[in-house]
Order: sequence, then C-alpha cells, then structure tokens
Amino acid sequence: MEKAAIFVKERARDMFETADMSKVIKVCGIEPESIVDGPGFRYVIFVQGCPHHCHGCHNPESWAFEGGMEMTVGEIFDEIKSKSGLRGVTFSGGEPFEQVQPLVDLAKLCKGIGLTIMSYSGYTLEELEARHDSATDELLGMLDILVDGRYDEKLRNLTLIYCGSENQRVIDMKKTRTARESGDHGMVIPYKSGFDFEIKI
Repeated sequence: MEKAAIFVKERARDMFETADMSKVIKVCGIEPESIVDGPGFRYVIFVQGCPHHCHGCHNPESWAFEGGMEMTVGEIFDEIKSKSGLRGVTFSGGEPFEQVQPLVDLAKLCKGIGLTIMSYSGYTLEELEARHDSATDELLGMLDILVDGRYDEKLRNLTLIYCGSENQRVIDMKKTRTARESGDHGMVIPYKSGFDFEIKI
C-alpha cells in the first residue's frame, strides 16, 4: 500500500476515534437525497438558528434559535450510513457556523467513510477565519466546498449553480487550502462543476 493511501486510512481512523457522537445538533429539517445542494446525491442537514435574516430567504422557519428538533451526531450519522449512493453531506440552514462544534464531529465521521463535506454560510470565509476559533478552523479545514455570503435578493440570479445571488461565492476549499499553503495566503479558488461551468466569484 502506498504511503499516501496509508496516511488517508490512518487519518480516517483518527477522525472516527476523536468524534463525539453524543453532541446535539438543533435541526430544522433534513433532505436525505438532494441533487441541488451540491455535487452528486447529498444528505442535507438544515440546522436551526440563523442571525442573518436575509430578505427573501427560502427557509425563514430556520431563523429562530429556540425552534427545531434536537438530534445527536450519532443519530444523524446512523441515518447517513443507511443511505446508499451518497456522494456527500451538505450543511445548510439556518447558519451552520452557529453550531460549529457538533458539526465538526459529524464532519469527521462523514469524512471517515469517504463522503465529501459542503457547507453554506451567511458569513464570508474571511469573517469565519477572523473568528480565530479552533472549532471553526477545524470545520473549514474539512470542507470540500463552501458557499459563503448572505443571500441578497437584489442580486438574485437563477443561472448560478449552488447559490442564489451573485455576491455569494462557491469556493473550492481543497484548492484554496493548497494555494494558500503555497504562499497565496489570501487566495480563494472558485469551485468548477463537472459540467466545466465556472462559478462567479
């Protein structure tokens, strides 16, 4: 077995061992087989609670922090494992980065079984990085794709893929991390879909 493959296998095992399945996520809703919230068939978790209150939001029932239902990381992961053909998991909302700690644990488990992780956020990547919060940094470090920025109804564009307004960015987090490790510290790389369609950024 090649060294890279061994490293990936060991990293997946470490993710499983460090994940806390007892942590609670407040959930507004779940879409177990979505084809519109990221590439491929995806399990989508709409978390409860959002401070942004964007005008024209398609999910305003997710705004109240006191609403929704409580599910443990383990309960959600068991549902994810029961679905065949999934390419990944998407965190939506609501605002996922208001529940970053339990989502870190869920992301570890999902990455451990080879699923990609995508997240939406009303915060920009730069705002999330400016938190200087270890859990936020850890989740950002596991994301394959981040759609950032608040929805702006005045900039609505139905031709965009995976986002609703032109100010929002669909970021290829893996390529962004690689570029930054090479010295381009402020670089943000847009995600390109399998249809070779460039996302506005």
